[in-house]
Amino acid sequence: MVEITVIYDGQCQLCKNSISWVSKKLTITALDFHTADLAQFQLSTEQCSREVFVITEVKRYSGAQAVAFLLKVRGNRVLSALLTLSGPIGRTGYRWVAGHRNSWPVKALSRILEN
Repeated sequence: MVEITVIYDGQCQLCKNSISWVSKKLTITALDFHTADLAQFQLSTEQCSREVFVITEVKRYSGAQAVAFLLKVRGNRVLSALLTLSGPIGRTGYRWVAGHRNSWPVKALSRILEN
């Protein structure tokens, strides 16, 4: 079993709902970047305020790549593949969501993940 640490924004409702959704099928250590010791992961507050990070024993993922990794290991291989294969479109979409956390589309996605 791979040990997975997710460093996320604990003040973001979509982020919290996403962590809860992932945790239903996957054992992870979820750390809110606001209170975590980021130095042990060689990360800064600025980096973590922009995107999610996933850290395993062998690799570190960020942003859309981190989401694709979590989807894959959670068992959502099709969604993971679509996000990965979309390349720059997926990365741009991730950055848009991360930058518009209070918009109605992001709030709607958060509500879907809640249920």
